[in-house]
Amino acid sequence: MSCVEVESANTAHQTDHLAAIKSGREIIFQAFNWESHKHDWWTNLLGKLLDISKSGFTSAWLPPATHSLSPQGYLPQDLYSLDSSYGSEDQLKVLLEQMKACNVRAMADIVINHRIGTTQGHGGSYNRFDNIPLPWDEQAVTSCTGGLGNRSTGDNFDGVPNIDHTQAFVRKDLIGWLKWLRRTIGFQDFRFDFARGYAAKYVKEYIEEARPVFSVGEYWDSCNYNGSYLEHNQDSHRQRIISWIDNTGQLSTAFDFTTKGILQEAVKGELWRLRDQVGKPPGVLGWWPSRSVTFLDNHDTGSTQAHWPFPSNHIMEGYAYILTHPGIPTVFYDHFYDLGPSIHDQIVKLINVRKQQDIHSRSCIRIVEAQSNLYAAVIGEKICMKIGDGSWCPSGREWMLATSGHKYAVWQKQ
Repeated sequence: MSCVEVESANTAHQTDHLAAIKSGREIIFQAFNWESHKHDWWTNLLGKLLDISKSGFTSAWLPPATHSLSPQGYLPQDLYSLDSSYGSEDQLKVLLEQMKACNVRAMADIVINHRIGTTQGHGGSYNRFDNIPLPWDEQAVTSCTGGLGNRSTGDNFDGVPNIDHTQAFVRKDLIGWLKWLRRTIGFQDFRFDFARGYAAKYVKEYIEEARPVFSVGEYWDSCNYNGSYLEHNQDSHRQRIISWIDNTGQLSTAFDFTTKGILQEAVKGELWRLRDQVGKPPGVLGWWPSRSVTFLDNHDTGSTQAHWPFPSNHIMEGYAYILTHPGIPTVFYDHFYDLGPSIHDQIVKLINVRKQQDIHSRSCIRIVEAQSNLYAAVIGEKICMKIGDGSWCPSGREWMLATSGHKYAVWQKQ
């Protein structure tokens, strides 16, 4: 397969590790789900790469590529082994080479909150890493998870040895590994798994040293609920995410779990939720859009785990929102490839409108309506959109319909 014929409108490879954030024109594709390990995944993605590139995605987030005790990749052991349930190291390298040719950056899933030991050490726990690369002892494991290191600088990931990032030797080894992924293997972007587990200042150090083009952190904790009812004000929730971003030296973006939580309730007939108390979007994208990575679902919230799923009959309303709004939108594999060609093509149309009208992460937004059954907004004074079954269209002859579907419509200026 060749991508020579693909017109490269995607972001060029950049050396400045803030250039992508500054540009604000990223569109991310999550290129796996919870069941992907059951398939020849690197080869599967290779067959879809031309479509991913043509659709306008600038970066594809791949599942953890390192050796892991769980097939999904989130219980890593030998970090330098890239033979995984998704395929061999050779297959991965072929995929990464083709991604570079197609101008789609490869995002590595960086799982460094915890690591599974190979041998028993202090207290009988598997907290030593003998006979594999990075042969750490119990000092590399936090004292709260059975090691002889310091206390964790974040929340514990229970049941496994959590890595002690306060240890200089641990950080030195991890930086060496991140540089290897970046420079030798060919990953360009990083996604930091379970970012609540260790202090954001270490993420800052890892980004400064390994210099990914783009980084995003998974800082996921619960939204504010009153029983099962989602409270209207989620300011404290989005502030926790924003504080994490700030503590990375503003070098990383973060997944906008606040927007996800609000949007998936809003589309059920509570679209008033999409305007906060001062008239702005209510998630991280309302306060710091250039660092907000918006999404509807991922391998945890959706897929077969379905911990916190977006309502399946409102998927296109969700994408009509995040693909027209500020922030950095992400499209989930299951939505793009497993719901049929109509949904795929509707998502591509929305991406095309975003790119043609040059909507970016910092585009201004003016919310016009936010009622139970209607939300409407003007973005960048270039496009306007509505979701919900309420009736609305922009006034003025300069507006023409760009794309529409069930309970959504987008207009652009002629």
